[in-house]
Amino acid sequence: MIIPVVLAGGSGTRLWPLSRKHYPKQLIELVNQYSMIQDTVLRLSGCDDMEQPVIICNDEYRFMIAEQMRKINIDPGLIILEPVGRNTASAITISSLMIHAKYDDPVLLVLPADHIIENVTNFHEMIDLGSNAAKKGNLVTFGIIPQGPETGYGYIKQADSVPDFTNVFKIDKFVEKPVLKDAKKYVESGKYCWNSGMFMFKASTILEELKKYAPDIVKICKKAVEKGQEDLDFFRLDKESFEKVPSDSIDYKVMEKTSKGVMIPCDIGWSDIGSFNALYRAQQQQSDENQNVLNGDILLNNVKNCYINAKDKLVAVVGVQDLVIVETKDAVLVAHQDKTQDVKKIVEKLKKNQRQEVIVHSKVYRPWGHYETMDISERFQVKRLTVKPGARLSLQKHYHRAEHWTVVAGSAVITNGDKEMLLNEDQSTYIPIGVVHRIKNPGKIPLEIIEVQSGSYLGEDDIVRYDDVYGRGEPDV
Repeated sequence: MIIPVVLAGGSGTRLWPLSRKHYPKQLIELVNQYSMIQDTVLRLSGCDDMEQPVIICNDEYRFMIAEQMRKINIDPGLIILEPVGRNTASAITISSLMIHAKYDDPVLLVLPADHIIENVTNFHEMIDLGSNAAKKGNLVTFGIIPQGPETGYGYIKQADSVPDFTNVFKIDKFVEKPVLKDAKKYVESGKYCWNSGMFMFKASTILEELKKYAPDIVKICKKAVEKGQEDLDFFRLDKESFEKVPSDSIDYKVMEKTSKGVMIPCDIGWSDIGSFNALYRAQQQQSDENQNVLNGDILLNNVKNCYINAKDKLVAVVGVQDLVIVETKDAVLVAHQDKTQDVKKIVEKLKKNQRQEVIVHSKVYRPWGHYETMDISERFQVKRLTVKPGARLSLQKHYHRAEHWTVVAGSAVITNGDKEMLLNEDQSTYIPIGVVHRIKNPGKIPLEIIEVQSGSYLGEDDIVRYDDVYGRGEPDV
């Protein structure tokens, strides 16, 4: 039995403005019609002994991930919710504890949710070899045979081969992201691989090593699980306990110290989409005659070697080369190809200035559907709500704002104070400040409503919930 553990908690700051805090890169369709996490799960199809995936993610992503799994007909065995991000050591500890308690002693396949793997056949062969090595008590990490002196990845140096296995090596050392001069030496030596962040090991083996090298993490994670609770289709870790876990990687806490670590060098067409430059390289096969990678409505004249992504508007580009240009409804990024790693510095400035563009898109996803901000001012804002068939918003009220709803598509059952009414297209209702209200879509097609909010305070935290079928506590519309 192999249980995939998908790590889906990253924020993807270097892919802003496509990736935002509340809608990160693993949830976005970056290279094809599937999101990164959907691709991660789908490429496991056809592997022997592969069970349902366990997904560990930030609490904020739970409904989006559940919905994305539903769309590809995948039923996760478990979705574990982290109240805060605490790196890979705690995520793997939590997953191992819960899986080991539920099953006998399966092999875990740990996969970040934001990788591209083009050669799926080789990937499956790698999993088969890794599983056999893991069953012998090894902690397996997968190294990527380097295609060049990349400075954006960590490296692993291989030592002697492991007896009874072909293409499995002991680990000499882990190396942090190097400068270019050292990266060239590593590649020329033929002894180094890129560190992929993918692992295989038995649940019992990794827990033994964690208890040896990171007993504090194991102790705190056990408490977070014991005090955690099931919440609909999710398992919610205890927040007070989990916040005390140190933020460390599994490499640093275990793999760099253990004597059980081994590496399998792989050639699987792998890419860690950590920057727009990496995304540009990953899509080179789709480039035009001038090596431009284009997504969206774009017009060019004398443009070379650019990555251009237009989400909402026509983007016209003239007489440039080696640029990244990304347009979304509320932000535009222009960067040189060689400086895309520095996008995170822009994100830091956005955070410092408390700009909403770093947190959410103008379109925000909820378990009942999504809403999109169309216009906003100091005392009013206009949103377009799309409610899925059969879905409903929470029963709620606001202290500082009134709302006016107009149905533009579908039908709505509206709770407005002590009244319940059916609204069809072109019909509307007014919700005064402090009146309890709710929207429900009783139909078979999506319901679309234009919502005009007005009042002295329009923040999403101005809400009191009385009933919510999704068990939420965070702000909503």
